[in-house]
Amino acid sequence: MVRDRIRLVLFDLGGVLVELAGLPTPLRRLRDRLTDDEIWARWLTSTAVRDFETGRIEPHTFALRIIDEMKLDADPDRLLKELAAWTKGLFPGALELVNSIPPQYERGILSNCNALHWSRLVDDTGLGQAVNLCFSSHLTGKVKPDKEAFLHVIDATGYAPDEILFLDDNKLNVEAATRLGIHARQVRGIEEVRQALIEVGILHK
Repeated sequence: MVRDRIRLVLFDLGGVLVELAGLPTPLRRLRDRLTDDEIWARWLTSTAVRDFETGRIEPHTFALRIIDEMKLDADPDRLLKELAAWTKGLFPGALELVNSIPPQYERGILSNCNALHWSRLVDDTGLGQAVNLCFSSHLTGKVKPDKEAFLHVIDATGYAPDEILFLDDNKLNVEAATRLGIHARQVRGIEEVRQALIEVGILHK
């Protein structure tokens, strides 16, 4: 049974524990030529996003680069304000759900995040105290769906891939984790997280 192998439950933030306001406002302007899935794929593979979320560039530089890269009709300062407002905070019940995971399992975060969001979502909400491990791209320098992001977790924790359950809302990230032998599930929102934990036997109905 999967439950008998799992030692670490690893959560993404946005769309999983953290409520997002749909597509960030600047990216909605791309809907006239791209589907939402295509927009997200471009965001995840953007060199500007990667450099920002790995802490290599400052916010204003990121804004200028993403505007140029994605051909956005946007002002840099306004774009940063809109991106900061993208995250609404933890889903209701998120903290309680994380805390309900039995103590024999370690709890961690693996997220592509940046300095604009990290403190507000993790430090200020108490989530940082509810988990044992935090792997944020702006601190590790590694981003999903690159395999290096997952290998970093494996190396840092000493857990085998099949001892990790990873919950993420993005298909590309789930597929990347699965290729490495990690138990990965695509979930959106707290109820799907809860159901996934029940299905693998970590939580009970």
